[in-house]
Amino acid sequence: MENLQFQYPSYYLIFCIIGGLFLAGLLYYKADFFREQSKKLNWSLGTLRFFGVGLIGILLLSPILKRLFTETKSPIIVIAQDNSESIQSSMSSEQIVGYAESINTLADDLNDVYDVKLLRFGEMIEESSSFNYTDKVTNISNVFDHIYDNYSDQNLGAVILASDGIFNEGNNPIYSGTKIHVPIYSIALGDTTSKRDIKIRRVFHNQIAYLEDQFNVEIDISAFNATAQRPILSIAKFENGQFKKILEESILINGNDFFTTLTVPLLAESPGVSRYRVSVGAIRDEISLSNNTQEFFVDILDARQKILILANAPHPDLSALKSALETNKNYEIEVKYAKDPPTSWAEYDLTILHQLPSRKDPVNNVIAQINQRKIPTLFIVGSQSDLNAISRIQSIVDITGDGRNFNEVSAKVEDNFNLFTLDEALKNALPTFAPLTAPFGEFIADATGKVLLYQKIGKVDTKYPLMIFGEENDTKMAVLNAEGVWKWKLYDFLQHQNHDLFNNMIRKTAQYLTVKEDKRRFQISLPKKIFKENERISMDAILYNQSYELINDPEVSMTIRDGEGNDYPFIFTKKDRSYFVNAGFFPIGNYSFLGKTNHSGQALEYSGQFSVQPIQKEQFETTADHGLLAQISEQFGGELVYPEMINQLPSKINASGN
Repeated sequence: MENLQFQYPSYYLIFCIIGGLFLAGLLYYKADFFREQSKKLNWSLGTLRFFGVGLIGILLLSPILKRLFTETKSPIIVIAQDNSESIQSSMSSEQIVGYAESINTLADDLNDVYDVKLLRFGEMIEESSSFNYTDKVTNISNVFDHIYDNYSDQNLGAVILASDGIFNEGNNPIYSGTKIHVPIYSIALGDTTSKRDIKIRRVFHNQIAYLEDQFNVEIDISAFNATAQRPILSIAKFENGQFKKILEESILINGNDFFTTLTVPLLAESPGVSRYRVSVGAIRDEISLSNNTQEFFVDILDARQKILILANAPHPDLSALKSALETNKNYEIEVKYAKDPPTSWAEYDLTILHQLPSRKDPVNNVIAQINQRKIPTLFIVGSQSDLNAISRIQSIVDITGDGRNFNEVSAKVEDNFNLFTLDEALKNALPTFAPLTAPFGEFIADATGKVLLYQKIGKVDTKYPLMIFGEENDTKMAVLNAEGVWKWKLYDFLQHQNHDLFNNMIRKTAQYLTVKEDKRRFQISLPKKIFKENERISMDAILYNQSYELINDPEVSMTIRDGEGNDYPFIFTKKDRSYFVNAGFFPIGNYSFLGKTNHSGQALEYSGQFSVQPIQKEQFETTADHGLLAQISEQFGGELVYPEMINQLPSKINASGN
């Protein structure tokens, strides 16, 4: 009865018994229901009624039957083994085999008393009793986080950390283990002796550069015990299957503990992902050559765009527009006149038609080429413009007027304009700029047009658009319904002693018009163009039908080709209304890919490039940091031991009393 408890006072049981007796007596005492039967039947039925009513009453008291189970679990001992490359570089093959046997023996000895968990860590953490020492990075703080997340709510007894103390990712492990309130024993691996060596510690560089721009590369070089040596630093670029040297520089090492940073300018010569190799020459009796070389990749973008300013006649606006656009180094500006239009239009990304078509020159050929090639266009309307012709060749604004009378108009900014963002300083300055000259007449904006500026005539705000943007036949266009922007440039300088606001206005206009949307029905996307060698290459693909609805009915295949012409075929997996492929790991180098599918009898393709760069963090530092391991063990009540003392760990853990 000790294990039986009630949620109500136990003396309520008396009332349950009395209630059962009362109801049984009331129903069956001197009852003549069964007078023809034996009296024993009445007694039997009364007894059953008594027990039934009594039991129901007892159950209403909410009885609880408690049972106590005791389970004894052995304390958990976590052995975390550093699986990075730096461990292997400090031991011979015989030492590696002997060390593995020592760790296995340690695990077996501890298993007699404890529950042993073997972890290996480096790039990631996983439970494993086999170690290959191939991980490219070391993150010790991540080990402590993993132990806390997985074992802090269990009977954790101790942690054994086997490492050389070198970490190149994550936080300082001194501060990361504070959540683990158990002893940490460290097995000190590696060599703490600083030997004669020169190394490239780190290379800082841009991930992205623009074609024909110069970008700087900062190279950290250190050397130990190499005074008076003069190694050669060289930088090579990978081209046509081999590295071609592009720079050499001599370095004078003027101390036993030498460190320097060199800044080297490089020119982005060709678009695409460029692969570079930085090397420093070997010195006599150098302990390791693996850290004398480091590679890096730069994605060089060809963002140059060619803009044509085609004018009816010379005008101060042309120089103002050209100088503003040239502040963007990726714009190449060409000025021509209607009497001498270009012969080839394929090279232009934007056309600015200044007062064209005019009353003297309808430029039908020019308009035909622009429409055929779908070149974005900015129309600037002025005194020479043919207003009727301009209204015909674009649909975002309709202009009615004779073109012989004009108004001086100021700009009023439309606050709800959302195609691009104007700085507050520019918004405040535009209404204060000198008035432009607009044709007298009516200006009616199309419903699809987005008005940036309205005309303000004197002190009267109008709904006539001064500058309006829109799109027709998948081609962006804009109309500035006035001439004289050169006055804005001069007025900007008068107010602010620079042309920044005016230049900003013209650049934003050109940038919006020249940005091309990718409307291909079949597209493949990568999370980035440059991957590390320990990262999986994954891609997503989308496919639209003729109505631009997402589908994933047909099969999508892809072939990845390396720099030597080897092909690796893949098939995308269907996911929701898209596609996905995990291509796995790839060796260091540049790769191209070609995706293919077929929909409704139409073959669709998408091509692209990516690169895989090496991880060399484990080569930067080869001197073990046993001081860090000793500090960790001392802080958490453990002890530092060396590989030859591994067999003493079971007795030390047992003697700790935890």
